[in-house]
Amino acid sequence: MEILDPPSKSQRKRDMTALQNLGESLLGLNRHQLDQLDLPESLYDAIQEAKSITAHGARRRQLQFIGKLMRQVDPAPIQSFLDQLPRRPRS
Repeated sequence: MEILDPPSKSQRKRDMTALQNLGESLLGLNRHQLDQLDLPESLYDAIQEAKSITAHGARRRQLQFIGKLMRQVDPAPIQSFLDQLPRRPRS
């Protein structure tokens, strides 16, 4: 039996940043698309609130909070849903 080392602090930070980035990509979705994801109510509310925040510092803190909430959900279905969306060209 092999003993697994816990992930390093750097790896945990990379994982949390990835979840935060995934949560940030949810901000681009409309209400109908968010409803299809069946997100927990706290995460859904945090995303809706982040959409209305314009101050940079407050928005950054809200995105960190979304990242924290993302740790409680399975990111795989969210990522696959986002991957299926048509890509919009950046202007």
